[in-house]
Amino acid sequence: MRPNASHWFPVTPHLTPARVILLTGPSGSGKSSLAARTGLPVLNLDDFYKEGTDPTLPLLADGSGTDWDSPLSWDAEAALRAIDDLCRTARTDVPVYDISTSSRTGVTALDIGRTPLFIAEGIFAADIIDRCRDLGVLADALCLRGRPATTFRRRLARDLREARKPVPTLIRRGLRLMRAERGIVARQTALGAHACGKEAAMGRIAAAAAGRREGVRV
Repeated sequence: MRPNASHWFPVTPHLTPARVILLTGPSGSGKSSLAARTGLPVLNLDDFYKEGTDPTLPLLADGSGTDWDSPLSWDAEAALRAIDDLCRTARTDVPVYDISTSSRTGVTALDIGRTPLFIAEGIFAADIIDRCRDLGVLADALCLRGRPATTFRRRLARDLREARKPVPTLIRRGLRLMRAERGIVARQTALGAHACGKEAAMGRIAAAAAGRREGVRV
């Protein structure tokens, strides 16, 4: 029987600011499920999408709608402030984002307590690697990679289950992302993320957690 995931990376008191593991990868690569397995607090970076009425939203190349897979559709500044708040004060306010309506429906408080390490996961996490490093809060940056066909099936099943967008839109987006997946991973690794599978990612997260508990900078 698999042990409770919360026992793998225990939350322990700390006297110094927390640090963040940035977890990125293509949409549907399994970031959320892996983050949950660790038992560490998780900041969902996809909650920092811009609202559908924002005039700065990028368009698809054919002009048919918003390109939600462009980092320009995401509020990097707000996400970075939230990470900085968590590292310095252990709490922050996070938007509640409804993907189906492309809108923020509220705000929720995230408090990580005295945990020395937390995960911030999202498809644009790699875009703030350098800035987190400059702030001195980066513990590691990981990019989940797998088979594009598997990612396509997982992503489509999730998006249909959650009714994120109309079905034709989900299928068109899924096929586009499947074709682009290798390039997405290449871009995220070029930004500084370590590309790996789920088990290797769990190993690096465990190492970061152990190192932090022992007072070692990872």
